[in-house]
Amino acid sequence: MQTIDTPRVVIIGAGLAAVYTALKLAPLPVVMISPEPLGSGASSAWAQGGVAAAMARTDSPEAHADDTMRAGAGSVLREVAEFVTKAAPEHILDLSELGTGFDRTADGGFVQSREAAHSAARVVRVKGDQAGSEIMRALIVALRETPSIQVIEGALAVGLESDGAQVSGVYLTSSDAPDGKPVLLRGTAHVLATGGSSGLYAQTTNPARIRGQGIGMAARAGARIADAEFVQFHPTAIDVGEDPTPLATEALRGEGAILIDSDGCRFMPEIHPDAELASRDTVARAVYLQAQAGKRPALDTREAIGAEIATHFPAVTEACLRNGVDPKREPIPVTAAAHYHMGGVETDLAGRSSLNGLWVCGEAASTGLHGANRLASNGLLEALVFARSCARDIAGEVTVQDAPQVNVFLAPGVDHLDEQDVATLRRTMAEHVGVVRDELGLRRALIEIAALEARHADSDLFLNMTATATLIAAAALLREESRGAHYRSDFPDLIPGPGQRSALTLTEAMALRDRIAKDVA
Repeated sequence: MQTIDTPRVVIIGAGLAAVYTALKLAPLPVVMISPEPLGSGASSAWAQGGVAAAMARTDSPEAHADDTMRAGAGSVLREVAEFVTKAAPEHILDLSELGTGFDRTADGGFVQSREAAHSAARVVRVKGDQAGSEIMRALIVALRETPSIQVIEGALAVGLESDGAQVSGVYLTSSDAPDGKPVLLRGTAHVLATGGSSGLYAQTTNPARIRGQGIGMAARAGARIADAEFVQFHPTAIDVGEDPTPLATEALRGEGAILIDSDGCRFMPEIHPDAELASRDTVARAVYLQAQAGKRPALDTREAIGAEIATHFPAVTEACLRNGVDPKREPIPVTAAAHYHMGGVETDLAGRSSLNGLWVCGEAASTGLHGANRLASNGLLEALVFARSCARDIAGEVTVQDAPQVNVFLAPGVDHLDEQDVATLRRTMAEHVGVVRDELGLRRALIEIAALEARHADSDLFLNMTATATLIAAAALLREESRGAHYRSDFPDLIPGPGQRSALTLTEAMALRDRIAKDVA
């Protein structure tokens, strides 16, 4: 195996968290690992709603933190919520200076939308539903102009070199054919920013590659994984049979769009006082149960937004029209789809994981900000804040100011990843570890995941996915209550008192899985 040592900081990933980390590390030399052309496969580029930040005079970081705590159903760390919400306005200003074209009022202020569980309109947006793509566009322009950053495109990280206490390198293969012989790249520090895990589900709003591989790599290297059971399902994914499922941004409901059943009846006011603007877990369960009852739910934008949907929300409109739905004239069919993983690699305020030499930011991390239910549009914000935290912490340790370019030759292999088994894994997660869970289904999921894993013992890519799936299902089985996005039909109530975060290693999760398999045998 070829081994390459570099004094550069290695950043694994190419989404918002990865790019922002690289920019904040400048002029320290960085090499970024991107499986696709830069910016094309990142979840952050698909984000529609925007970035939550208390920019208005009538708002405050404290109020934003309070809303974050409430939405997180008792599992948010107050210190983290205050740390992030206090930093939010300066990151909006920074993005603006970097060229992000946020929507502005006539007097130059930021246009802000109200989204679910926010007590104020504080989501800074771009053209209604273009925030993610516009932020990524601006950051990639800045990255291309930064000479200290090298980007290796077409490279896929499949594992971390680790002794169980320290990460010292990353194994890379060709993203086109990941069965090729890996190359070991060792840097002075390693940042994991690979996105979340929602692509492990049959219905997801995430890009195809975002299937928990980064979290799985860290877990297989020995990292502690926190809050793995908390997967957020977006209540208004557009139900038109596409994979990934297109998203109808929450901002539509913020503008007054309503949820109706197949009879045209609005159902959310009977479920929660905030109706369509209740927290995402509440709305997602309501949409899921409507679908299960055969009352195909839909989002009606006709009265609240009307013809302006085409100009105010172009991505939603385009997704509808290409599937034969005209939102100006008919309701948009919706479903609850896996959208965001609150769990991930456990980190501190500096972005440090439990393994020395490994920092984690973005959706791959679990910082304690989201708790059991992420507050709308806090995802991009967390990525920005902790990307800078990682950069600042690494800059305190790395002193190299210049480094040669990394030359990597990745020999393509034959892509033997069994897409049929990937589809089976995704169905298993959707059926047994989805919006509504119970003990029988979770045990069945762990057994089925183990069986799939056994057939792919030589595939790092598949093992990364099954590692994360195992952690999600195991943590969900161990949490015998319903809290936020984690709903157990056999334990529908909260455990009294403050919410507790979960933490598991892969070794612990697999031991639980093995015990269940023995019980069945």
